[in-house]
Amino acid sequence: MTTGTTAPFTAADYQARMDRAARSAADAGLAGVLVAPGPDMVWLTGYHVPADTERLTLLVLAAGQRPTLVVPTLEAPDAAKAAGADAMTLRDWTDGKDPYDVTAPLMDGSGRFGVSDNAWAMHLLGLQKTLPDTSYVSLTEALPMLRAVKDAAELERLAAAGAAADATYEEIKKVAFAGRKEIDLSRELADLLGRFGHEQVDFTLVCSGPNGANPHHAPGDRVIQDGDMIVLDFGGLKDGYGSDTSRTVHVGEPTAEEREVHDIVRAAQTAACDAVRPGIACQDVDRVARGIITDAGYGEYFIHRTGHGIGVTTHEPPYMIEGEEQELVPGMCFSVEPGIYLPGRFGVRIEDIVTVTGTTAGEGGGGGKRLNATSRDLAIVG
Repeated sequence: MTTGTTAPFTAADYQARMDRAARSAADAGLAGVLVAPGPDMVWLTGYHVPADTERLTLLVLAAGQRPTLVVPTLEAPDAAKAAGADAMTLRDWTDGKDPYDVTAPLMDGSGRFGVSDNAWAMHLLGLQKTLPDTSYVSLTEALPMLRAVKDAAELERLAAAGAAADATYEEIKKVAFAGRKEIDLSRELADLLGRFGHEQVDFTLVCSGPNGANPHHAPGDRVIQDGDMIVLDFGGLKDGYGSDTSRTVHVGEPTAEEREVHDIVRAAQTAACDAVRPGIACQDVDRVARGIITDAGYGEYFIHRTGHGIGVTTHEPPYMIEGEEQELVPGMCFSVEPGIYLPGRFGVRIEDIVTVTGTTAGEGGGGGKRLNATSRDLAIVG
């Protein structure tokens, strides 16, 4: 069972992205952009190549210059099949040749270049040795908004991924929790994500009882018991775009304190989602959620940022955290996921993906739209 598929991106889509990246680099005073295997290359070209390849593979973008992908000769046939191949030139190099000599003519020998964050140091140092007057800056620092604003087709994929995660949550609530190991529920979540169309599962956290106080607890052999509060956090990629949602459930009836803590987190999450609108800073979303939790007396137990961007990866810029002054603009997508974590006892987290709309009067009075629709109430499971 899946939740449907979306039309593939075309060479024209990738051409537009590469052109935008080159223009953005020029506007930022850069000579161009160098993109290594990883999410930036997938987003710009549609070419999937393992990021751990030791042979130089590099996309070179510069304003007024045709995009060029430098690839090892033995991988050139696969590169030529990439969805964006018609929008770029392939330049291959064979083992025994110097790949930096092949790349150097494509670059301004005295320019400053933005480099994708996961580029190998070995390759960057090799380029610098060949072109000693060049300099480099990470893309996250130089062009933090490059992938942050999604177009309509990307938003469609993110919405579909969110719907698939929602369907997964609705199904997992039907199964038995008590008496089973966290790892077993984690595997079941992964299976459900696959059933509903995810081609990649990135995480399926099941954090029960005292383990819920660790936001990134790895599911283990702890047997879930009656009376446990359980944080569920799961997501991955569907049609190349991410899902990420968290809900907190309880085995049997919760205590008054557990309900109170859950209500505080839900109020903080609702207020932060309602605050989303064009023009406010990322840090303002964090301030809204954190303020409510702090005023309730639990500020020291909210130990992570309020959110992160999402797109072709499940975690990417921008980040909803104090000090991030980047303004929200229509098309940005990110999580809103406040939590309270009481060491040795339990934790609560509620998370939705939100996209910024072009309005000032959207859902809940803000300019944002949630891409998750499941209930945020404390669900009772068996």
